[in-house]
Amino acid sequence: MNILEHISTAQNRLDSYISNYFSIPLDTDDTVKSATFYSINNGGKRLRPFLVYTVGKLLGAKESDLDVAAAAIECIHSYSLVHDDLPAMDDDDLRRGKPTCHIAYDEAQAILAGDALQTLAFEFLSVHEFSVPAKQQIKMINALAVASGLQGMVGGQALDIAATDKSITLIELERIHRLKTGALLKCAIQLGALCAPDVEESIIAALEKYGRNLGLAFQVQDDILDIEGDTAVLGKPQGSDLDNHKSTYPALLGLNGAKQKAHQLVADALLALDEIPHNTDVLAELAKYIIERDH
Repeated sequence: MNILEHISTAQNRLDSYISNYFSIPLDTDDTVKSATFYSINNGGKRLRPFLVYTVGKLLGAKESDLDVAAAAIECIHSYSLVHDDLPAMDDDDLRRGKPTCHIAYDEAQAILAGDALQTLAFEFLSVHEFSVPAKQQIKMINALAVASGLQGMVGGQALDIAATDKSITLIELERIHRLKTGALLKCAIQLGALCAPDVEESIIAALEKYGRNLGLAFQVQDDILDIEGDTAVLGKPQGSDLDNHKSTYPALLGLNGAKQKAHQLVADALLALDEIPHNTDVLAELAKYIIERDH
């Protein structure tokens, strides 16, 4: 299978797990349930769940455990996008080629749907009986909480807002994206590893190094696509970062400099994989795909 087929397999498995949850009767309001399912079922590459599955399988984790961890991290990612799109944040009308949640429903329902997805992530992780020891399950919950919060995605979002309409350094921009985007990608790798028994620290360290470089490469490519991409392919308005006066890698390094940066980050990610005594071909393919994608 090529990388897109691997990603599609993970997407289908995750989508089935999510759909099964929302198909059961829930003691809640039908509209907020619908808005919540709409938000997590709104397309997307599912790269974070794909990392959970790929790393977990690499290390011998049980697939049913990986379903839970993959769903949890996708809940967090999806909630962040719902809130990102709100008028008070990026004020976007399109997400993955479809109306954003606050357009399809309304602003109040979008806020509640995001809140519901955030808590659902921890419901998934805490209720499931994992095949690894409970202490690893607690580490999963902690890893996702840290990656999602003040020292992770939320902190990165706040730094990104603070940098709007300002001139910042490359180090400051990398800090923003290490927290805003990189923390969850790194967490996906941690969750996959924590679902597996007895993983050596050296392997986890190499995977985290891979994840750091992958996360930054993903963000650099996103910034490039905001300039070069097409709205129909991107599924969101092309040029939205420029319109919102966001700090980006092309703005600091120039377009060619940003492309060189992305390629160097992928090269560093591949070097990290050389330290892992397992077949890491799929992770290597993913790293290359990150800077070849057009959306």
